Amino acid sequence: MNNPVQWFEIATIDLERAKDFYAKVFDLEFQFIEMPDSKMYMFGEPNKIGSAGSLVQSKENKPSANGTLIYFSCEDVAIEAGRIEEAGGKLLLPKTAIGEFGFFTHFIDTEGNKIGLHSNK
Repeated sequence: MNNPVQWFEIATIDLERAKDFYAKVFDLEFQFIEMPDSKMYMFGEPNKIGSAGSLVQSKENKPSANGTLIYFSCEDVAIEAGRIEEAGGKLLLPKTAIGEFGFFTHFIDTEGNKIGLHSNK
């Protein structure tokens, strides 16, 4: 099955706060990019298989817990889920089994976005 996702942007209100949150939960490194109408911290490797993305702050993007849901892949969702509240987020759902498809959880980040985690164990 082809994975067509190439890029995503997670809306922020406070870009630095969001960067700190995602760095703590996922142990990510970021590259700062400033554009005429927005600022962002890019993560991942956009030229490799999979999807890269960014935290973005702009007038057009507003955080939401009711829109598109992005899932981050993890070795074990319990590890990242254990870091969420300490980093300033809110865990909505504990590690939940989904049969042969593994496990997932949901949380609200520091900006108000609902985000998912997924793992096979």
